[in-house]
Amino acid sequence: MKPAPISPEQLEILPVVYRLTIPPEYRDRMNHMNIRWYLALYDEAGDEMYKLWGEDPDYYAHSGNGGFDLEHHIHYLNEVLIGDVVAVRARLLARTPKRLHYLMFMVNETRGNLSSIFECVHAHADLQARRTSPYPPELAARLDAIVAEHARITWPAPVCGSMSA
Repeated sequence: MKPAPISPEQLEILPVVYRLTIPPEYRDRMNHMNIRWYLALYDEAGDEMYKLWGEDPDYYAHSGNGGFDLEHHIHYLNEVLIGDVVAVRARLLARTPKRLHYLMFMVNETRGNLSSIFECVHAHADLQARRTSPYPPELAARLDAIVAEHARITWPAPVCGSMSA
């Protein structure tokens, strides 16, 4: 089901975690950005978003930890054309000891609309055991602060309804 409308102005409260001008190689036969690139852009944006609470390359290299995405859902709302500038904004919804539930919003800054919404459940992982593991206390505290800040947003999170942390 299509989510309730959200304006780019409503999203301005959220941090921009990624920005890109869509290159010609992302074009498909309908002359817009091919569907495969949405997930690629959200993947790149996720790597940048994780840095907000300390999951950066240095953390991964020294801790032996990483992360696994467990579930995704993408709403496609408005097409993105080659040359458009898109910004991805993030909203954290909830956290358990091992998992994080979040949304990312692809805003087409060229056209002034919301192009798509990405919903994800992500898990912290011990890469030696190749299993999910609890967030360490320092990351958990940073995540909890962001989740609490984003919980104060007055418009409802457009979740698909089948995922949770």
